[in-house]
Amino acid sequence: MDRDDMILISVDDHIIEPPDIFVNHLPDRYKKDAPRLVRSDKGTDIWQFRDNSVGNVALNAVAGRPKEEYGMEPQGLDEIRPGCYDVDERVADMNAGGVLAQMNFPSFPGFSARLFATEDSDFSLALVRAYNDWHIDEWCGAHPGRFIPMALPAIWDAELCAREIRRVADKGCHSLTFPENPVPLGYPSFHTEYWDPVWRALTDCGTVMNLHIGSSGRLAITAPDAPPDVMITLQPINLVQAAADLIWSRVLKEFPHVRIALSEGGTGWIPYFLDRIDRTYEMHSTWTLQDFGGKLPSEVFREHFLTCFISDPVGVKLRHDIGIDNICWEADYPHSDSMWPDAPEELHSVLTAHDVTDDEINKMTHENAMRWYSFDPFAHVPRARATVGALRRAAEGHDVSVKPRSKQAAVAPSEKLANYHRKAEAAMAAVRD
Repeated sequence: MDRDDMILISVDDHIIEPPDIFVNHLPDRYKKDAPRLVRSDKGTDIWQFRDNSVGNVALNAVAGRPKEEYGMEPQGLDEIRPGCYDVDERVADMNAGGVLAQMNFPSFPGFSARLFATEDSDFSLALVRAYNDWHIDEWCGAHPGRFIPMALPAIWDAELCAREIRRVADKGCHSLTFPENPVPLGYPSFHTEYWDPVWRALTDCGTVMNLHIGSSGRLAITAPDAPPDVMITLQPINLVQAAADLIWSRVLKEFPHVRIALSEGGTGWIPYFLDRIDRTYEMHSTWTLQDFGGKLPSEVFREHFLTCFISDPVGVKLRHDIGIDNICWEADYPHSDSMWPDAPEELHSVLTAHDVTDDEINKMTHENAMRWYSFDPFAHVPRARATVGALRRAAEGHDVSVKPRSKQAAVAPSEKLANYHRKAEAAMAAVRD
C-alpha cells in the first residue's frame, strides 16, 4: 500500500483542556466552585480547584518543539501548539499529519478523574458529566467523524459510574478511561465484586474500558536516583500487570463480553505474555483452580483485549502471534513519543519492512478501531478525503515547523535530572491525593 493511501485512526492522543470547559455544561449552582485556569505569580498556567492546584497545565505537550526542549515541561498555553487545546487547530494538525481521527485522553483531571472525587458526590458527578458533555458535544461534535468520544468515570462510586457509562452511550460514546489498577487510588481491586455494575454497563453498552499507562498514579518502581530513561523504558509495565490481573480474575469469566484496551502499552511484549500465561495455566491450573471453559488464556486474551502501537517494529513483525484483530495504531499527540507530523512516513516504513499486506494495514490503521469503538468516520468524511494524502492536501500551508517554545532558561544536565525527579514525585503525589 502506498503511504498516501493509508487511512489513520489513532486510539491514543491527549487533550490539553481549554479554560472554558465548564462554562456551558455545569449547573449554575456549582459554577463558582468549578476548576479554573489561572496564571500564577510565577507566570505559569495552573488549574485551581478548591485547595488543590495542578501545577502543570500542559504535561508533556511538546509536539512541534525541538527534542532539546522535551525535558523542559511547558509552563502555560503560550508554550504549546494551539492544536493541543483548540479543536479547530487540532484538526488542522491532524490533517497536516495525515490522521483522520483520534481518541483523546484527558489531562488535568487525570485519566481516572480522581481530581473530581470530592466529599460531595453530587458536585463530583456534576463535574464528570460537565466534562463528558463538553468533550462529546463541543470537542468531538465540532468536527463529526474526526474524534472517537471518550468519557471520564465517576471513579468514587461504581453504581454512579455505571449510570454515566449508560448515559454517554446514549450520546454515542463507547469509550471509557479507567485506572489500570484502582488500588493505589484507594479503591477496591478488579478481583472484588465492587466493580460489577461497571462491567455490566460496559457489556450492555458495547463500551471499551481503556487502561492507560500511569492512570493509577503509580509507575514501575525504580531506584530513586535513576535517570528518566529508566522510567520511560518501563512505562508499559503497569499494563502488563493490569493484563495479568484481569486475565486471571473472575471478571472475564462472569462478563464474557467485556472489552479492554491497553492504551499506550505497545505490542512487542504481548507474544511473550501470551506464552507465559498459557504456560502458567498448563503448569498450575490444577491447584489454582483456573478454568477457561476449554480455552487457553491466550485465546481469552484475544477475545477481550485491544493493544496499540506507535511504530513498534517487533510488534508489527509478530503481529500474527498477537492477533491481527487485536492491534490498533496510536499517535500520542502532543506527547514526546508522538511522531507528528511525520507519523505516516515512520509507520509506513515499519509496515513495508515487515511485508504487511494491505488488508492487515487497514485493520491495524483504522478498521479495528472502528469496530472496537463502534465508530464510523465515513458517515461524515468520504473515504476519498480520509486518506493520508487527501488530508495533507487539505492542510497545505499549515505551519508544522519545529520551533523553540520554552521560555525557560537552559539548565545543566544534572539540574534537569533533579527537576525531572521533583516533577515526577509531585505528579504521582497529586494523582494519589
